[in-house]
Parts: sequence; C-alpha cells; structure tokens
Amino acid sequence: MSAWVLPDHIADVLPSEARHIEELRRLLLDTACGYGYELVMPPLLEHLESLLTGAGQALDLQTFKLVDQLSGRMLGLRADTTPQVARIDAHLLNRAGVTRLSYCGPVMHTQLDRPHGTREPLQLGAEIYGHAGLEADLEILQLALDQLQAAHVQEPLVDLGDSRIVSCLLEDLHLPADVSQFIHMALATKNSSELEKLTRTFEPGIRSALLSLIGLYGDASVLDLAEKILPAKPVILLALKQLRWLAAHIAPFKVGFDLADARGYAYYRGLRFAIYAKDVSDALVRGGRYDGVGAVFGHLIERERPAVGFSMDLKQLVNAVPALPLKAAIRAPWGDEIELRKAIAQLRSQGETVVCVLPGHESEVDEFHCDRALVQAAGQWVTQAL
Repeated sequence: MSAWVLPDHIADVLPSEARHIEELRRLLLDTACGYGYELVMPPLLEHLESLLTGAGQALDLQTFKLVDQLSGRMLGLRADTTPQVARIDAHLLNRAGVTRLSYCGPVMHTQLDRPHGTREPLQLGAEIYGHAGLEADLEILQLALDQLQAAHVQEPLVDLGDSRIVSCLLEDLHLPADVSQFIHMALATKNSSELEKLTRTFEPGIRSALLSLIGLYGDASVLDLAEKILPAKPVILLALKQLRWLAAHIAPFKVGFDLADARGYAYYRGLRFAIYAKDVSDALVRGGRYDGVGAVFGHLIERERPAVGFSMDLKQLVNAVPALPLKAAIRAPWGDEIELRKAIAQLRSQGETVVCVLPGHESEVDEFHCDRALVQAAGQWVTQAL
C-alpha cells in the first residue's frame, strides 16, 4: 500500500470544495452571531472521561482513544462537540442566565454514521442553555432553518418528534438497558416484527401503543391520531400539544412528524428534530432538547441546565447545495516594479483577488475566473475587462 493512501472514509478536500465549505462556515456562523450566539472553540483532544461523561457515554464506540505521552492518561478525539460545549457552559462560563453558544470544527468517528459519509465530519452547531420554555426550542429551529436558507438549501422539510412519548410508555417497565436500546432501534427503523418480539410480554395497552407508534408518521393528522390511540398520559398530551405549537410557528416551511423516531434517545429529553432537503436522503441537521447535559460538569452550584441545540456536517451540506461559480479575479503580470506592486496591494486591500501570473505559467489559473486584467496604460496600472 502506498504511504500516501489515506485511511478508509478519510479524504482530502480540494480547492473548489474547500472554498465552498469555508464560505458556508463563515456564512452560517455569521447567521448565528446575528441571533446573539457566542463562538467557542473546544479542543479536538480531551481526557477520555471528560468526553464520555454523562450524555457523552453514548459516543464511546465512536471515539478514537490514545494514551497521553505526558501524563499517561487516556485521551480521546472528540466524536461530538455538544458535550464539550456543555462543559464550557457549566464549568467555565458558569452563568446563571441564558447562554447562547455556537461552534464549528472537525470531529472524528471510528465508524461511519451514515452511508457514503466521512469519518471526519466538519461539525457546526448551536446551543441555548438556561431556558426550559418552547421559546428556546423555536429559536433554535428558526436559526437552523435560516442557516439552511442562507446556504441555498432547496425546499427544507422539518421532521418533528418528541423523545418523551416513548420514554413515558417505557418508564414503568424498568427494562434492562440492552432491551430498551433494541426497542428504540426497532422503533427508529420501523421494524414491526422485531418490536412484536421484544414486547410480547408487555402489558397489552403499552404493547399496543408501542406498536402503533411505527405508523404514526406523516402530516399534522398524525398528532390527532396519536391523541386517539396513545394512552392519555399528561406527558404524552403535553408533547403532542407542544409539537403542534412549534409546527404552527415555523410555517410556511414543510413540517412532518415521526413519533417513532427514537434516534438519540440517550441524549434527548423532549423535542427532537431533523431537517431534510429535496433530493437528499439523509438529514442535513439534527437536534433537540437535552436538558441536564451539563450537570456532570457543574462547579460549586447545581448545573441541571435546560439545553436545546442542533448540529450539522458542512462536508455533507456542501454536497446538498448548488456548487459555487469560480471566484472572479484579476490577472496581473509578475514583476518587481514598485508601482505594479502598489497597484496589486491596493486591489487586494479592497477585497479583490489578484492572481500574479508567474513567468511561463500564463494559462495555469484553475480555481479563479479571471474576468479582468491589470495592465499598464499611459504610465498607470489599471484594470481592464477580458
């Protein structure tokens, strides 16, 4: 094997795509800043126990692990930035009120998390801490949708659900962790035969409700049907009411519901959502409410903070939006004349891209569309359309 062959599902990002990803990164972070989100930059590497504490335990199998040569302690390469941002909120900022944080950086996965994906996503996300009301859920949804619109995503579809529905149905059963995991997996994949096997000893009412969840997906009529066939428990009724409220407040976006989608059940404590785009099979954005995620990082005071947020992979997003045209640029001759160098510097200070053509390489400009040239006329260096 050649020394320069990269590991499976790890790839270089070449100029055009890299430029597009970087422009998206700036655009989306600026959109978050417009909502009042403060940018944080957690480290790629942390002590393993910190990365896998609390909700991060679900990331154990996705985390690359290594030994710190300085301390001898186990380290991990982050597989998700959310637990790190929760640590920053709880332990470093330690604010009493609302905190809005955004981030963007690479994460590493030991395995693919979706078909045709990468094991090195570039994760961008946003989190609100300190407000338990629906206002925060709505804001985080609106921010995600505004970011996708800014990126020119075509016809976004919001898929809403609530983790409390399944949790409420299972809460009195005291199931072993592995059985609970299999049930959530069967619900998420809509595997009715597997779910029938897993629930064959359950009380008939609960079993019937769990089996019915598989068919509870579609438009707003799903919520009406759920009210009729699911147990009238306060938690379930509240979840359905809040889903209606959120859907009404993000109109005119297309909204669907999937009450069986229990992905991330170890994380979420309420609303969960995914946002899809036309002709894209997998969700571009996933998020929801995960209250208490920072409690394990508390410092001196209790940090059972309400929290809601989302994340996306910019490497996935860039493949779901229209490609950028080549960047307009000015072609300039190479030279060491003072006036030429001044003219080039002035154009660059004005935000222009100026590509100096080195001797013998006049046709080797690939990433830029040189629609103007810097030429000398009447003793002055001026731009001229090509």
